[in-house]
Amino acid sequence: MDMKVLILGATGLVGQMMIEVLEQRNFPISELMLVASDNKGIRSMPFQGSDQIVRTVEEGLEFLPDIALFSAGSDVSKKYARLFTGKGTFVIDNSSAWRMDTDVKLIVPEVNGDRITSEDRLIANPNCSTIQFVLVAYPLHIKWHIDRVVISTYQSVTGSGMKAVNQLDAERAGDFSQSFYPHPIDLNVLPHIDDFLDNGYSLEEMKMVNETRKILDAPKIRITATTVRVPVKGGHSESVNLEFKKSFELEEIYSVLSRTPGVVIQDKPLDDIYPTPIFARGKDDVFVGRIRRDDSQKNALNLWIVSDNLRKGAATNAVQIAETVLSRGFIQAG
Repeated sequence: MDMKVLILGATGLVGQMMIEVLEQRNFPISELMLVASDNKGIRSMPFQGSDQIVRTVEEGLEFLPDIALFSAGSDVSKKYARLFTGKGTFVIDNSSAWRMDTDVKLIVPEVNGDRITSEDRLIANPNCSTIQFVLVAYPLHIKWHIDRVVISTYQSVTGSGMKAVNQLDAERAGDFSQSFYPHPIDLNVLPHIDDFLDNGYSLEEMKMVNETRKILDAPKIRITATTVRVPVKGGHSESVNLEFKKSFELEEIYSVLSRTPGVVIQDKPLDDIYPTPIFARGKDDVFVGRIRRDDSQKNALNLWIVSDNLRKGAATNAVQIAETVLSRGFIQAG
């Protein structure tokens, strides 16, 4: 079944990756419309061997797409998402605008894709760091029941968009005039992602707490997070400590994760085999390694989780949601 697909925010890093992922996964498209909310930058972009003109949002509404992938920020999503769903479009939104809305599903297809119904015309794509974490945590939670999570992230500059990438590139060339971040990012790390809140945590840290609970449908899990920006481009890395309510054996952990779709174990540290962002770049899997018991705490486990934040952490997860909607027969394309 071919269908009309729209990408809003097509000129951004995630939007460009959505185009690439749609092509690579051979998503059935009869017509593709690329839209930029300001329509002042890139005028055309390639798709399947031809150039596609970048259109306005108003033209996108008239296009009447079957599916719209949004990646243009919260303000744009709040302004336009319901206008598209009102015309019958399934909107999959990559911003934080709708993630904690009680009427909007927050979906990682391998974890809770079965919750999507034909009535869910607006579906939220989770935060990139949350996606890679819950994909690993979910099967472990099902078997051993997670009681507490301590997580520290090491997040790529690509998660901040092109201006952040430009700052890193400029600094590496000796130009420190770019100032997207409040401090230099090259040869530096910044424990500062998104705005700080009154509780001392950043918005990014609280996203991980609240989104994880919503996706796992586990509001009582205790979670604390520290999110850090690092000068890499390949993907996000996470140091994770899980405390379970039940005892476990490491062999069981390996067995469960080895059978989890989308998760790849890389864990032979004596042979220097463990996940790294440069290896994860361009791949859709979530990689996990450094799997070891935390001997300081009963029923506790340490993990190292890495994934390409532009792919599984954003574009690929959104396309997988679209594939789920399609496979379950919720779209009658004409």
